[in-house]
Amino acid sequence: MWNFLNRRSFLSGLGGLPLLAAPSAASAARAGAGPRDVIAELGVTPVINAAGTYTTLTASLMPPEVMAAIQVASKQYVRLPELHEAVGKRIAELLKCEAALVSAGCASALSLATAACVAGKDRHRIHMLPDTHGMKNEVICQKSHRNGYDHAIRNAGVRMIEVETRQQLERAVNHKTAMMFFLNSAAPKGEIGLEEFVELGKKHGVPTLIDAAADVPPVDNLYRFTRLGFDLVAFSGGKGIRGPQSAGLLLGRKELIEAALMNNSPNSDSMCRTNKVNKEELVGMLTALELFLDRDHDATWKVWEKRCDVISKQVKKVKTVKTEVLVPEISNAVPHLRITWDEKKVGRTTREIVAALRTGKPVIELRPGATDGITVGVWMMQDGDDKTVGARLREELAKG
Repeated sequence: MWNFLNRRSFLSGLGGLPLLAAPSAASAARAGAGPRDVIAELGVTPVINAAGTYTTLTASLMPPEVMAAIQVASKQYVRLPELHEAVGKRIAELLKCEAALVSAGCASALSLATAACVAGKDRHRIHMLPDTHGMKNEVICQKSHRNGYDHAIRNAGVRMIEVETRQQLERAVNHKTAMMFFLNSAAPKGEIGLEEFVELGKKHGVPTLIDAAADVPPVDNLYRFTRLGFDLVAFSGGKGIRGPQSAGLLLGRKELIEAALMNNSPNSDSMCRTNKVNKEELVGMLTALELFLDRDHDATWKVWEKRCDVISKQVKKVKTVKTEVLVPEISNAVPHLRITWDEKKVGRTTREIVAALRTGKPVIELRPGATDGITVGVWMMQDGDDKTVGARLREELAKG
């Protein structure tokens, strides 16, 4: 239940003072009481993120350098289209691609990419979307690549055409085909791989889009897909790159990125006018990307492995507990700690452990989907969280 200030008790506590004389929390901060903790004021409970870059857990934390750049940007007015173009040009230089833009998250990048392929730079068509009358309005994808996020593609008024084989894809291409879509995290599930998918797009003259939302790290993925020949590549900005959570990246061919910009905010009467990216997010995303590219990724990997080791040593003090470090094949491809135990001998089930950490103090969220044992994501933890998580897990496992 949400906790709010009790208005009656608050007012009565003011005594005979005039209402307008009561200092606000903001004015108290200005008077030297320190920065406001609005999250605490609202009664919202912070959590230890032992899961990963999930949107529901607010993904990642921005580095101080990003926050500093945002603070400076917040005190200046600019022409937003000019800043959009300048940031996009700088990102394209960094990532060695033709063009780039900052979107309102990866979902927005998918919508913008589709709008660019359907309406292009035609202002009449841009104003019509999602009405695609007279336009190419079919997007081909592998059946195994359908997912809840492709709603962002369907926002442009297109129909998803599902295929499973190369032959089916080639038969599906027609005068209505606007784009071909590939979900990178589903690559192992489909019969058509990355290179073959790009080759088919080139063969039939159809633009290809890949959703690689959670696929950084590895850092090379920021270059890999454009080098493979994908016409458009979409990433989340607030996951591994640690930019603003509401920002994303769309990379690709210059003419398509230019079309995406025309379908985007601040252009009025465009499908993605709602997908506003402010100057602070533009500056924050660029700064975060620069920091990410300059990072010592080998050293960071060792920090993650060390966190796994800290937690492992704690929980293995409990009978029958076993641990292993695993790295997912694609999305969130970083070290995770897998923990299993004999539930009969320990006396605690997976569900009980997950619930205990979620309702205890501090609140700890583990990687979701656990059934037989648990998986701890360590890469979004803050310093010292590994010790806390290890101690809490050991405590709960030892209760059986």
